[in-house]
Amino acid sequence: MKIAILGLGYVGCTAAGCIASQGHHVLGIDVSSAKVETLNSGKSPVYEPGLDELISKARADGVLEATTEIGDKLDDCDIAIVCVGTPSGVDGAHNMSYIVQVTRAIAASIKPDRKNPLTVVYRSTMRPGTTEQMILPIFRSLIGDASDGLIELVYNPEFLREATAIEDYFNPPKIVLGTIDGVPSEKMVALHEGIEAPIFHVGIREAEITKFVDNTWHAVKVAFANEVGRVCQNLGISARQVHQIFVSDTKLNISPYYTRPGGPFGGSCLPKDVRALQHIAADTGSQTHLFDSLLRSNDAHKHHQFLQATKNLEPGARVLLVGLAFKADTDDLRESPAVDMARKLLDAGFALDIYDPQLKPESLVGQNLGYAYAILPSIDGLLVDKATAESREYGAVIATNRLIKDLALGDCPIVDVSAIA
Repeated sequence: MKIAILGLGYVGCTAAGCIASQGHHVLGIDVSSAKVETLNSGKSPVYEPGLDELISKARADGVLEATTEIGDKLDDCDIAIVCVGTPSGVDGAHNMSYIVQVTRAIAASIKPDRKNPLTVVYRSTMRPGTTEQMILPIFRSLIGDASDGLIELVYNPEFLREATAIEDYFNPPKIVLGTIDGVPSEKMVALHEGIEAPIFHVGIREAEITKFVDNTWHAVKVAFANEVGRVCQNLGISARQVHQIFVSDTKLNISPYYTRPGGPFGGSCLPKDVRALQHIAADTGSQTHLFDSLLRSNDAHKHHQFLQATKNLEPGARVLLVGLAFKADTDDLRESPAVDMARKLLDAGFALDIYDPQLKPESLVGQNLGYAYAILPSIDGLLVDKATAESREYGAVIATNRLIKDLALGDCPIVDVSAIA
């Protein structure tokens, strides 16, 4: 295929060298004449280990060239990959001016008699909704109603780290291909042929948010590690050894567990130990702002779930809460988010039933007993058995865990707060 790459920075140059090495013909386009001249001389405009060799070979093989003008250069291209920058604006949002400029330039170059649609791929990091709300309208305004048949829009985030970008290109952690309708792009599948990695064909917005989620998670990990390090250093503990212990646990610590969007955390351990570590950090002057935000974030999520669960309910409606313990198959109510949900429902004036077969008020003891009655003093009159739960009509059934599968509830609307789809 013939591939145009617009923007010859780190991402664009790496893509140019790697794609050309796969046998495709690559056209690099950049407004900087210095970058274009450097690439046409067989060198990379940016330093990346091994990239000069790829570009030199591609130029010698006649499969790579660069220009400063689009002109009619896209007429015989199969794919145009946009790699221009989206730097931070003064308000923290991305500056989209380069995206707008290159999109308008591509749209202006599209001929109405193209035989095959041009697949226009964006790799620049952009706010979710940008493709549908900004890029697509630009194409439609400049090309007209025929734009949908002349272009195919794809969002394909890159996962390249500087200094290992070539290795990352050919061995990525994943391949994400977002399209307007979520249908796989045949050309992009072909472009990634031979690269072994999980591939996700998703809607355009799911693809657009991927880099934000990934990079923010990486930032959280760095901040978390450094806060742990400060506490350890202030206590005379070896942070290196603590790290070795932490990362050795790939069953829970370094794993998919606890990263699925869903319910808030609760129970007897997490809230208690977070508070204790906050106290230790404050006592040692460790300034752990990430740790300090955890409980506030958890409380915010509890309120968010309450609003989501009740937004369609009439005032005073009867509600069934399925699962009161902090997780299924336990009777532990200590700091259970479901207990907070029950309290919020009662405070808001809803008629509440609770189904949790493991709970028997007469069996609650110790801290479990104290917490239950401190937050829900009317718990004895709220719990219902299976037959009662299945016989009543509810404005909503709020499921906090998998216990919902045990009930036959007819047409009652179910709100599952244990997972976010």
